[in-house]
Amino acid sequence: MPDYQIVRDDDPRCAELEAAGYRVIAESWAVRLSDPDRELLESAVRRVTAAGLVIRELGRESAALLHALETANEADYPDTPATHRAVGSLEKTQALWPEHRVFGAFDGSRLVGATVIRNHEGMGDTRFTSVLATYRRRGVGQAVKAASILAFLDLGITKYASGGAATNEASLQANRSLGYELTERWRTYSPE
Repeated sequence: MPDYQIVRDDDPRCAELEAAGYRVIAESWAVRLSDPDRELLESAVRRVTAAGLVIRELGRESAALLHALETANEADYPDTPATHRAVGSLEKTQALWPEHRVFGAFDGSRLVGATVIRNHEGMGDTRFTSVLATYRRRGVGQAVKAASILAFLDLGITKYASGGAATNEASLQANRSLGYELTERWRTYSPE
């Protein structure tokens, strides 16, 4: 297995690794949101519900629906050492509850998008957001994420974190549209 090094892009070790013959094989990012704009979030949800989708929180009884969504999207996840995501078994999906809360978008009875978030040390930390390919670029990812933030705001949580692979520019833009700010970029190095 290669000796991967995951280093923030402003770290002096980047130059040292490059001088030693390491090459960048992937990049990733982190975003943060403080004191979200409730109207902006509500608007993201309204746009999707006006198109006929239903946004709601999912309980553990919906684990099979979430697992099916994730399985359908698994091949689309950028697979890097820093952003690896394997769906795994239905039991692994069921184990998300109760630590995490899940918010989904439904077209009729079909789950077409979802986000998974938890309270981590007083911060809303998004684990992942997933949208079926045929529903992407319609604001579904933004809407489910906005719904999750609104629910956490009602609990008094005002800070949020998320991240992803640099190759998934759409995810970064969806986060920015909700007010997230880019705080970090990371490089994954591999020896030649």
